[in-house]
Amino acid sequence: MTSSPSSPATTPSTVESPEHARNMLVIRLLLVSAFVVILNETLMGVAIPELIDDLGITASAAQWLTTAFMLTLAVVIPITGFLMVRFPTRRMFLAAMTLFTIGTAIATVAPGFEVLLIARIVQASGTAIMMPLLFTTVFALVPAHMRGRVVGNISIVISVAPALGPTVSGIILSVADWRWLFITMMPFAIGALALGAARIVNVGEQRPVRLDLLSVALSIPGFGGFVYGLSLLGERGGAQLVPGLIALGIGVVAIGLFAWRQVVLQRTDGALLDLRTFASREFALAIATVTIASMALFGAIILIPLYVQDVLGAEAVVSGLLILPGGLLMAFAAPIIGRRYDRVGPRSLVIPGAFVLSGSLWGMTLFTATTPLWLVTVANLGTSLGLALLFTPLITNGMSSLTPQLSSYGSAIVGTIQQVAGAAGIALFISVSSAFAGPGGATTDSVTAEGVRAAFAVGAIIALVTIPLVLMVRRATPAVPGPGAHGAPGAPESTGADDAHRADAAKADADHSAENSPGSTTLAGAPTKNGATSSGS
Repeated sequence: MTSSPSSPATTPSTVESPEHARNMLVIRLLLVSAFVVILNETLMGVAIPELIDDLGITASAAQWLTTAFMLTLAVVIPITGFLMVRFPTRRMFLAAMTLFTIGTAIATVAPGFEVLLIARIVQASGTAIMMPLLFTTVFALVPAHMRGRVVGNISIVISVAPALGPTVSGIILSVADWRWLFITMMPFAIGALALGAARIVNVGEQRPVRLDLLSVALSIPGFGGFVYGLSLLGERGGAQLVPGLIALGIGVVAIGLFAWRQVVLQRTDGALLDLRTFASREFALAIATVTIASMALFGAIILIPLYVQDVLGAEAVVSGLLILPGGLLMAFAAPIIGRRYDRVGPRSLVIPGAFVLSGSLWGMTLFTATTPLWLVTVANLGTSLGLALLFTPLITNGMSSLTPQLSSYGSAIVGTIQQVAGAAGIALFISVSSAFAGPGGATTDSVTAEGVRAAFAVGAIIALVTIPLVLMVRRATPAVPGPGAHGAPGAPESTGADDAHRADAAKADADHSAENSPGSTTLAGAPTKNGATSSGS
């Protein structure tokens, strides 16, 4: 027997309930842990000159401390969808933070480059698990009418942590050596691990999925080769053009075989990365738009500091501080945008966002050798605002359209796309800026005003594609799983008042709660195997 859906007691995660408070504590712990691991991702760039001198290595070898981290993310993230279906939330969290903490500890005592490189790979293995785990947990625990504001909080982590990384690194290196980058991180890593061990509980239920070794074997050269090829193409000067194209070609072929293998395995629910997520129109639109937006984000983050240093002649610390306001703007705007999404849906946010992003990139095509720094800052703020208006609504809407059983795969796809698109954006912007550098850049690796304008022109043209894509976006209804292991993605919802959206979400939560079987040990609000929502242990 089901209670009236209008009664707050029927919803497993209403704001007043103890279950909601417990759920939000779990999410906050995951947010803090994600902030720690993502902040670490961008710490090393500023430290490379000091590492070259202290360890006696070449610049290309030092760059591998960043490249290896990025490659590990590209290889591990696609597998996290399988891992989260196979293993409980608590075990996944402990594995992620333990790997990150061990990697950080190794880095603090690394006697040389080789050990430091291993430490970075171990760190990246933990980082790769954390973000998909966070998204999967949020969409398992948070009612549909509150997801926008929670994803907005996630966007704070995603935008602020990478922007703070170079600034924090610069401050530490001004008073201590490079080992203190990791020594400073250790208390936060240990604290997050200890809090999580004490508080994190399992979300949902797992099923015994078999690991397909052929899929793993294809994913490593596929995603790894693709990202590595893009990183080579993105090197300044174009010296690695041929090796980059070879690695890129191997990656493309392997990814094609990987996708074919997943389609075959989906027939028996045995895919490593279930591509039935793309059967959801809203998820597919979200991924397409986020891909382009991520290219613009990472391309701008790399090219603007180079332009400020090489063309405008500013110091490295100035170029880093110039990027920081954009990250802070995204952090400030994300929760507001998330709450707006909960009230009115995505269209009133993503349509202006696409125009703002495109317009800002077109404005950057006017950069010259005498452009004032404040104008560069304003243009970057415009890009950041456009990205903020796109990321939170699109990811929330796309993930909300998936059934609970496909949610972990959706999280893995979002993480994978952001890594691959980021590498593609860096490669595209740097390659174009080098190709159109003109006489001033012919004999040097420095970027020129001509090359910067060309790179942003290409980025602006690509950004125009987001406009027709966002015009097709509609608010997704919370997906209701059908019979079988996965069910079907939810259909889009094009209209409806605020109260109707909330009432629908409350009714869905109440119906799911009524279906839950006694004796559940999962958190309240978490989906069970049959798509029901747990009412707590």
